[in-house]
Amino acid sequence: MELKRILLVEDSINDVELILTSLVENHIGNEVVVVRDGEEALDYLYRRGMYRLRREGNPVVLLLDLKLPKIDGIEVLSQLKTDPSLRIIPVVVLTSSREEQDLSQCYELGTNAYVVKPIDFNEFVDVIRGLGLFWAIINEPPPGLITPANRNQGITGQE
Repeated sequence: MELKRILLVEDSINDVELILTSLVENHIGNEVVVVRDGEEALDYLYRRGMYRLRREGNPVVLLLDLKLPKIDGIEVLSQLKTDPSLRIIPVVVLTSSREEQDLSQCYELGTNAYVVKPIDFNEFVDVIRGLGLFWAIINEPPPGLITPANRNQGITGQE
């Protein structure tokens, strides 16, 4: 069985812990790569810097916060969706922003979903469970996102 890798772009340590805990508690055993800012996300996707030797293949879904250090999530989304080799990666914006401008801009750039992070812990866990079940288990990714090299399991802070 091929493993579907998730790329989580989130700078809040608390949100990262909640997301990872929710995925594990709901038996979504996908590999989760965590990056802490937009620049690191782009380095991962383009296989440069500390990720230049990462194994081939792209994540089956990118969970993207908007309010990030260095390069914000909207710029990451923009670069991803204008690159022919990366634009097929589904992007779920997972943010606390309820600003209409952010919502509109993300959909104009090509996000696949826009989810406002709930404040309540149990609701947050339910949201992550739903996202994980759909994007990492139910949804069939486009050809080329998963390669034979992606078969190892694990949750990691980097590759």
